[in-house]
Amino acid sequence: MDTKMARGSRDTIGKSVYSGTSTQVVPRKYRVLPKDQPRNKPYNGTRNSIVWTPEQSHVSSEKRPRKMLNCDRRNPVDSSNRDGELSDSNAPKTQGRVCKFWVSDKCLKGDKCNFLHSWFHGEGFAMLATLEGHKKVIKGIALPSGSEKLYSASKDGTAQVWDCHTGQCIQVINLGAEVGSLISEGPWVFIGIPNVVKAWNIQTGAEFNLEGPVGQVNAMVVGDNMLLAGAQDGTILVWKGNTETDPFQKVACLKGHTSPVVCLCIGRGRLYSGSIAGTIRVWDLNTLQLVTSLKGHKEAVTSLLCWDQFLLSCSLDRTLKFWGTSEKDVLKVFYTHTEQQGILSLCGITGVEDKPILFCSSNDNIVHLYDLPLFTEQA
Repeated sequence: MDTKMARGSRDTIGKSVYSGTSTQVVPRKYRVLPKDQPRNKPYNGTRNSIVWTPEQSHVSSEKRPRKMLNCDRRNPVDSSNRDGELSDSNAPKTQGRVCKFWVSDKCLKGDKCNFLHSWFHGEGFAMLATLEGHKKVIKGIALPSGSEKLYSASKDGTAQVWDCHTGQCIQVINLGAEVGSLISEGPWVFIGIPNVVKAWNIQTGAEFNLEGPVGQVNAMVVGDNMLLAGAQDGTILVWKGNTETDPFQKVACLKGHTSPVVCLCIGRGRLYSGSIAGTIRVWDLNTLQLVTSLKGHKEAVTSLLCWDQFLLSCSLDRTLKFWGTSEKDVLKVFYTHTEQQGILSLCGITGVEDKPILFCSSNDNIVHLYDLPLFTEQA
């Protein structure tokens, strides 16, 4: 296994400490429907296209970056840029605008550019592209570090490779079975199908079939130089990096769940696993032993996320819970948020001024944005 896998998954989406309070305001919602989906019909979980939605390129003057260099290709000292502003390297940054040349992969200034080289900087989102090709629901999307290719896998039994610049599908891989999950780490792309995890090294072209799971592989995560996969029979298979010729060595099979494992995450030296039964198991990554079980959801736990010292969990029971350690070093629920529909997944990014933002998607095809740590919904 490549040494880059030792980095593990990103454990945090911010540095603030959750205060346990909340403010109820009107949420900002984004609705994306497939072409054949009636506008008045709830989303039924069968969307088969990928929607690429980077944030819009403008921010308010109050959120203006502290310093920015110019992107214009003319003399940065004595000429004006295309917006009529001086191109002095000591001048204030252009007002939070994303570099148009960078968007088309043609910026020659690099770090010296006067404009932002980031999608995630702004107050909203705009549709960039819709990638259509899968015939059934998509089970995973991955953009490997340093790659210009986007990978997706679907219950239609295929994995597809997309060119990030053109949005065109450049390869279709027939897997011969429904896909349960897809992740990437370093140069590796992992795809879970019934009874097997397929591993590809996109740099060397090496391919491995990791056998051992029983039933569909619904979730995978990488951490502490290990690949962990949750299976339909309730077990979690563990492979550890060994040598270049044999990079995946099965080292353990964690047994604790009595129903299919559907989500995994790693944080603070712990593995967290969620099941269809609504339970969460906590495992010690060093010993691979079960530490405790958490009961708080009434239906399937669909996604887990570690943020700062908290564990976030969501469920089809329409709740999102913040778990934290009490004075007795016991994990308990500090805050519960309720949505109108079952919650499908959680994702976090760092937004303007390094503020953590939580994305929460539900099965009515709506994504809510929340500002942490106060868990206020963005208006």
